[in-house]
Amino acid sequence: MTQKLSNTPARDLDKFIEDYLLPDTIFRTEVKAAIKRICDFLKERCFRGAAHPVRVSKVVKGGSSGKGTALKGRSDADLVVFLNNFSSFEDQLNRRGEFIREIREQLYAFQPEGHITVKFEDQSSWWFNPRALGFTLSSSLLQQEVEFDVLPAYDVLGQLNYTKPDPQIYRRLISECTSLGKEGEFSTCFTELQRNFLKHRPTKLKSLIRLVKHWYRLCKEKLRKRLPPQYALELLTVYAWERGSGDTEFNTAQGFRTVLELVTKYRQLRIYWTKYYDFQDQYISSYVLSQLRRTRPVILDPADPTGNVAGSNSEGWRQLAEEATAWLGNACFKRWDGSLVGPWDVPTEVDVPYQEVDENWSCILL
Repeated sequence: MTQKLSNTPARDLDKFIEDYLLPDTIFRTEVKAAIKRICDFLKERCFRGAAHPVRVSKVVKGGSSGKGTALKGRSDADLVVFLNNFSSFEDQLNRRGEFIREIREQLYAFQPEGHITVKFEDQSSWWFNPRALGFTLSSSLLQQEVEFDVLPAYDVLGQLNYTKPDPQIYRRLISECTSLGKEGEFSTCFTELQRNFLKHRPTKLKSLIRLVKHWYRLCKEKLRKRLPPQYALELLTVYAWERGSGDTEFNTAQGFRTVLELVTKYRQLRIYWTKYYDFQDQYISSYVLSQLRRTRPVILDPADPTGNVAGSNSEGWRQLAEEATAWLGNACFKRWDGSLVGPWDVPTEVDVPYQEVDENWSCILL
C-alpha cells in the first residue's frame, strides 16, 4: 500500500481513505461484539471468586476503538478496568500486578464457557509488575483475531458529569507523579478524557487521523526503528486541524501536508490544550509551565499534564522528519496540474500566559 498512497493524487485521498483505511460494517460489528464480551466478563464474572472482595466501578474502552479512529484490518482494543480497590495512584502502581494475574487466570478458565480462545502475550517480566495484560482473542464468530490490552486503573475521576475535573485531582496527580518519578505513568486513569477529546470530533478529521496513522505505520515498517509514539501524531493532527481549518469539511491533502510539515519542524513544537486543566490553579500552573519549558518537542497530553506524549526520542523524531521531508514531493500532495497543495498556516508553538517566575518555578503570577 506504500505505492498506492504515495502515488495517489491529492484529489483522490478521500477515496483512498474510504477504500483502504475505513473498517467495513461487518468488521466493526464483530469487533464491537468481542469487546462487549470481554467487558461483560470483566464487570460481572472475572472477580466473582476472588479471595478478597474486588469492586469494578467501570470498564472503559480506550485506544483507537474508543476514539473512533481504528484502521481497516487492525482489530485492537484497550480496556481500562477501574477498581475501587485502588486508593491512590501509588496504590495502582504497586498493586496492579496482582489484579492482572487474577484477570489472566480467570480469563483462561472462562474460555470454554465463553466459547473463545485466548492467546496471551509472552512477557519475560510478566510476573513482576506488568502494566497491562495483552492477549489475542479468537472465536468461531470472528473472521480474525482481536488484540486486547487490559489495564487496571485507579478510579480518580469517578462518574464524569462535568467539563473540567476538580483541580484537586490534578494536584494529587502531579504531587504523586513527581514524588514517585513516574510522570505520564497514570494516563490510563484519564482514558475517558482522552477518548472524549477525540470521540466527538468531525468525521473527516478522524479520517485524516487514520491517514496520518497509516503513513506513520508505513514509516515504521520501512525504518524498523523506535519512532515517537503514534499518539503524538494523532494529537498533532488535531492541533493542525484546530489551528489551520476547524471546519467539518476541508482539503484532506492540505491537512495531511500540514501535519507532515509540523513533523519536519519537531524541534520547535510546543503544544498543549486547556480543555481539562489550565492555569487558574497556581500549583497546576507552576507545573504545566515547567513542562512547557522542557526540551522540545513538547506535546502535552490534553488529559494528563504529566505526560509529554512527544517523548524524549530525538533520534526517532529526526528519522520521522526525514521521511516526512521525502514525502512532501509525492503525488498525494499534487493538484491535477502538477502544482503542490499548500499547507495550512499553523504555528509550531502555542503561546503561554505571561508569567514571572522565581528560579525554582514556585511563584507564578499570571
